[in-house]
Amino acid sequence: MTENEHRPAECRPYDRVERISDAVVHIMGLLLALVSVPVLITLTAVMRGDMTGIIAVSVYGATLITMLSASLAYNHISHPEWQDWLRRMDLSAIYLKIAGTVTPFALLSGTGNTFLAAMWVAAMAATATTFLRRRRSTILSVAIGLSMGWAVLIGGGEVIATTSWPVFALMLAGGVVYSLGTPFLLLERMRFHNAIWHGFVVTASVVYFIAITWHMLATTVV
Repeated sequence: MTENEHRPAECRPYDRVERISDAVVHIMGLLLALVSVPVLITLTAVMRGDMTGIIAVSVYGATLITMLSASLAYNHISHPEWQDWLRRMDLSAIYLKIAGTVTPFALLSGTGNTFLAAMWVAAMAATATTFLRRRRSTILSVAIGLSMGWAVLIGGGEVIATTSWPVFALMLAGGVVYSLGTPFLLLERMRFHNAIWHGFVVTASVVYFIAITWHMLATTVV
């Protein structure tokens, strides 16, 4: 790892309370996802009964769990020789989760396939550059993630057109929560900044989970 590579506690060592609080946020979010995702998949199978819907929510659930797991590993596995690899996995999981979140909105309503494909291409490209480059600044990584996330609400017209107002409001709220949390990620000298940032991530993930569940129910043909 180069001396400029971002990693947990790079600018200052986190104390025990900070690490424990951040771990608690991660574990609570991961456990919530591990319980909720199977429920969503089962509900989709029962309510819709189509393979497309099941695949859509399964892809979303897999990327959500992967993102939370990768973040937990990167921030709390204390093996310096693994940090570079874990950081790349963490960043890649974020990009894939953004594309994974778009997937059910597009596939459940049967629209926006071109936009969905573009989001997955962007996620794969961002992932590839994460592993090919020696390093990427935290600010640049955050900018890429925010750009991809807001692209859904700004450029995904076909997808947005099929959502109800409550679902769109939840999507917008989730994007706002993510965005409001990013300054805390960058304020590395602030105590508990990491736990606060990840609290925003978990909260936004919950909001998007509700939006996807609502969208699934709204697009189900009774």
